[in-house]
Amino acid sequence: MTGSGSGGGGNGRTARLLARVAVLCAVGSLVVLVATAGLASALVIVAGLAGTAVMAAGVWWALTHHGAMRLLGALLAVAAPVGVVVIYAGNDLWPPVLAAMSLWAAALACGRAALRRDRPPRTMRGRPAGPLRRPVLIMNPRSGGGKVEKFGLVAKAEALGASVVLLDPSEHQDVTEIARRAVADGADLLGVAGGDGTQALVAAVAAQQDVPFLVIPAGTRNHLAMDLGLDRADPALSLDALTDGVELRIDLGRVAGRAFVNSVSFGVYAAIVQDPAYRDAKAATALSAMPDLLLGYEGARLTARAGGEELTDPQAVLVSNNPYAAGDLLAAGRRPRLDGGTLGVFGVKVAGVAQAAELALRGGQAEAVTVLAAREVEVTADAASIPVAVDGEALVLDVPVRCAISAGALRVRVPRDRPGTQPALPPLGWRRVGRLALGRTPAQRAAVDDV
Repeated sequence: MTGSGSGGGGNGRTARLLARVAVLCAVGSLVVLVATAGLASALVIVAGLAGTAVMAAGVWWALTHHGAMRLLGALLAVAAPVGVVVIYAGNDLWPPVLAAMSLWAAALACGRAALRRDRPPRTMRGRPAGPLRRPVLIMNPRSGGGKVEKFGLVAKAEALGASVVLLDPSEHQDVTEIARRAVADGADLLGVAGGDGTQALVAAVAAQQDVPFLVIPAGTRNHLAMDLGLDRADPALSLDALTDGVELRIDLGRVAGRAFVNSVSFGVYAAIVQDPAYRDAKAATALSAMPDLLLGYEGARLTARAGGEELTDPQAVLVSNNPYAAGDLLAAGRRPRLDGGTLGVFGVKVAGVAQAAELALRGGQAEAVTVLAAREVEVTADAASIPVAVDGEALVLDVPVRCAISAGALRVRVPRDRPGTQPALPPLGWRRVGRLALGRTPAQRAAVDDV
């Protein structure tokens, strides 16, 4: 693993230029609005902010109520933006609004690009991987709606010299035992074409036996594959790692003696996953359970402790194998690195409509959101056991539940030629952008950021 320099050379010059463009566009959006709309520019801003707040309130009511209140909330969530559009159209404000919004969008894009270039993240570097003698791949034919069959993974893997263990969907099989037996029989690589839960079970055996692990993104979401930079559109391309691969060293999470590759969830999501109907009707099950979980929940009250910090009574806590990008909620599904040696902690505690509106306006920087990082996390509750979702699998664990990270525990083999990971969007701090635009040194910017 290697690190990238910060703010020097071509990256530094480009970052400063982008920061200056961002500042000019941000100022320009305000100037255009005021110059073309005059006093009506205040109406534009007030209407936009009010519409966003009302829409957020509507979404909150729709999530936290049943029946008529849910319907009313949904109507508000739709009517608010429509109302803003009507106000703009009725006052002939479309031209300045469109111009200002375009400039503001350009300012956001350039500002984030500037910060990304100013402090490029460290990237995971692979080392050459030698030839394999007996790779064994475990495939779940039901994962991802039948991707194993759709992409012909069995035939393609066997043509590349791999032995395939095809799971039988009609009966329960001990995947961990299958993986252990494969290594005992001489397997020098373990791979999985299946969901993240199955991947975690096999990854634990691979880490314990110190053999490489291969991820074939044949599940539904394929979070680990995304963060490894694999091509999720065509799972068969991951098989190229068998003949032309590189090896990465990544971390492995641990919770109550069990490995996880992505995350462990507590609170609302973990409770929803416990419902047997969730697997076949995720959206409907979640909507049905949300009101009781967010407002009328009478279950265990959680407390999460990480790195000396404490989060009390959160509605949801997510502990991840390396932190997710949390600059804004839109980026929270991606981990910039898998080899940082720390757990990420993402907690949400929304007390009412006002905080729901702030969450909609400020995203991951809202007061309702807590973002932490630590090597160990402990979750306690006022109950003997609590529901927990480990890589999407429903469990019930005794408290306290302890999560830890095993740095560099897992050898992952990936294709040499793969799409790669996309840099995470950094949180957009205009103070940092302004200092960068003025040409301050990295040390000066860091000092300002720490204030």
